[in-house]
Amino acid sequence: MDKHILAINPGSTSTKIAVFVGETCQFKTTIRHDTSTINQYASIIDQYDFRKDAILDTLKKENIDIKSLDAVVGRGGMLKPIESGTYSVNDAMVDYIKQAPRGEHASNLGCVIAKEIAENISVPSFIVDPVAVDEMDDIARYTGMPEIMRDSLFHALNQKAVAFKAAKDLNKPYESLNMIVAHLGGGISVGAHKKGRVVDVNNALDGDGPMSPERSGSVPLGPLYKMIFKGEHTLEDIKKKNYGQGGLVAHLGTNDGFEIEKRIKNGDKKAAFIYKVMCYQIAKEIGSCATVLEGDVDAIILTGGLAYDQLLVDEISKRTSFIAKILVYPGEDEMESLAFGALRVLNGEEQAKIYE
Repeated sequence: MDKHILAINPGSTSTKIAVFVGETCQFKTTIRHDTSTINQYASIIDQYDFRKDAILDTLKKENIDIKSLDAVVGRGGMLKPIESGTYSVNDAMVDYIKQAPRGEHASNLGCVIAKEIAENISVPSFIVDPVAVDEMDDIARYTGMPEIMRDSLFHALNQKAVAFKAAKDLNKPYESLNMIVAHLGGGISVGAHKKGRVVDVNNALDGDGPMSPERSGSVPLGPLYKMIFKGEHTLEDIKKKNYGQGGLVAHLGTNDGFEIEKRIKNGDKKAAFIYKVMCYQIAKEIGSCATVLEGDVDAIILTGGLAYDQLLVDEISKRTSFIAKILVYPGEDEMESLAFGALRVLNGEEQAKIYE
């Protein structure tokens, strides 16, 4: 009998939920949260009860009996570095998330809410491929400052999902392939997938790699620390310039790809140039990953919401297609990826990992 699974994916001002029966999505919606309400909470974790109640109220309105569920799966957050896979949610995981030593992110709420709902109906709760997945080679961690090491924080859920999808389309096991996966959304992460492991990837949350619609990406350190020590900007100002108010929104005043595309079509030369700059930086990061894989690349995968834009795909492809074939999987289906990860455990296809 097909398993019933509730998937939960918290975002900054919304919570996506979906109910799957086996591999079929029976219900999916996005619960929008008023920004003024969200801003009333001092921290992400303080939103826990508010978000949980919104989920339960939505399911009730849709006449979905939570007692029919066989499992609840949430998006994983800023946990300590762990290998990829499906994890059972336990007290150690929830305690770590509540303390948030690696930072606050809306995805932190996924495991906490999943555990609470699941425990009330006596079913298991899981997370799948959180942003904290870390399979980096040690050589990729070091920088020229011994005090600073590179962290693996990226769009692991979607990168792994499309990598498996590409492997299936190539009719080869994921573990036998070398691929470069570029997740292109509000944040951009480009990972070198070597025989089933993401051995190097830019930190999409912390000023590393290409600029994106709302993140600065890497910037020269010299001008940055001069700007800081002039005393004209607070630490919070700099954080916002890096994350949320950087990239396209800093240059063009918007992170809306449709608006930018419209401006380009209407002859906005600045918009066209800045957009090309972003594509250039993405292509450059892909080229960097090709060196990590020593030129042995089976495919380059473009995914995420920006991959719907043919202009972007063409700009990146013309600079990188000499490396390997380009495969495009636009958008992302994180809800499906979450549900399928839980389903593999429920069906006995893999064993849930334990967070310690």
